[in-house]
Amino acid sequence: MRTQDFYYDLPQELIAQDPLEDRSSSRLMLLNKNTGELEHKVFKDIIDYLRAGDCLVINNTKVIPARLLGSKIGTDAAIEILLLKRRENDIWECLTKPGKKCRPGARISFGDGLLVGEIIDVIEEGNRLIKFEYEGIFEEILDQLGQMPLPPYITHKLKDKNRYQTVYAKYEGSAAAPTAGLHFTKELLEKIQNKGVKIANVTLHVGLGTFRPVKVDNVLEHHMHSEFYNVEESDAAIINETRRNGGRIISVGTTSCRTLESVTDENGVVHAGSGNTEIFIYPGYKFKAIDCLITNFHLPESTLLMLVSALAGKDNIMNAYEEAVKEKYRFFSFGDAMFIHD
Repeated sequence: MRTQDFYYDLPQELIAQDPLEDRSSSRLMLLNKNTGELEHKVFKDIIDYLRAGDCLVINNTKVIPARLLGSKIGTDAAIEILLLKRRENDIWECLTKPGKKCRPGARISFGDGLLVGEIIDVIEEGNRLIKFEYEGIFEEILDQLGQMPLPPYITHKLKDKNRYQTVYAKYEGSAAAPTAGLHFTKELLEKIQNKGVKIANVTLHVGLGTFRPVKVDNVLEHHMHSEFYNVEESDAAIINETRRNGGRIISVGTTSCRTLESVTDENGVVHAGSGNTEIFIYPGYKFKAIDCLITNFHLPESTLLMLVSALAGKDNIMNAYEEAVKEKYRFFSFGDAMFIHD
């Protein structure tokens, strides 16, 4: 299986730069995974395609303002860092730019010394371990100094930090938003529950590994980075009960999907717990947990495009994407949505 098999041509102007005023007014493409049939709707219409007894699984991770701009102490060289993962207490794994100025021992000041980071190690793929020094509460300082880590294809400045956050975001720790969830409003979720659809939560702190380009020609040689997940007993019970009663498990986003597929056994039983997952889903994968998926439109040749191809079939997906380009759907994080259903 070649990476280039998942290439499609995307005009630059279809990459959504700003979130819509009303989250639920995005367009929605419906894709029947069995027949390949396509329909075009508006996202709030999703309620018409959910059935009483189904279970919607959402990722309640919260994006931290992980992008910090500072200067190297002693030289005043501008340094940009992106917090990826907390290793322990005040030590974080980070991306740094420019890397050559961030050697072990280098110290970086943020916010006129409100926060100081020292590079303590260079690890795999050139990421840095940085130990932070500050007075007060780290999260409060980060909220004051940090910026939302928008993907590089978004060049517009985000006016409201909350628009790169789901309405149900709860547990801080993501370096990127689980973007399929950005389409939901509290009102829509309430209507969905009133229809008899259960909602279960999982937590997966999204790392940038999910979005890293596949640099190998052979898909099977690609290595996924690990991401922390947690599934509570009560949520596992809701999902397992839905399965027993014949309801569908509908994952909101690829992050919820990857979490569920990591904690579900061969009999389709979800087990509560926490850990790290490196699961890589591509065509040929047999799904154990999910039946349907609500997702955005993903980058060409990305692991996420491979995941949706595993669920709906590569030909169906590539045909749907061709249609989306033709119909001028909005792509990527602030773009439109797709519901892969049966």
